[in-house]
Amino acid sequence: MSYLVYIAVFGGIVVFYLWLRDVRIFYLTGLPGYRKASYQGVIWGAVALFGIALTIYTLELVGLGVILAALYLQGRVKREKIWKEEGTWERMTGRVRSSR
Repeated sequence: MSYLVYIAVFGGIVVFYLWLRDVRIFYLTGLPGYRKASYQGVIWGAVALFGIALTIYTLELVGLGVILAALYLQGRVKREKIWKEEGTWERMTGRVRSSR
């Protein structure tokens, strides 16, 4: 097993982390941009799992490319600006003021 498998697993974890953060922000605010990002996060999470499987079983570099594409496409969803003066920790955990 190559070190690239560990990189692929880490990339997959990041994809799922960003998806769950979008879900939390949508749950707290109800904003439509985060709703779309939450729904599409399921798709990109599945693509990342496929990339991990490719990396483990057959083509390491192709699998890493699939995971990188999932990360890129997940970030292209238009979201509303919700943070103004919050710090890094608040942004990382998805802490927002609830508007519901």
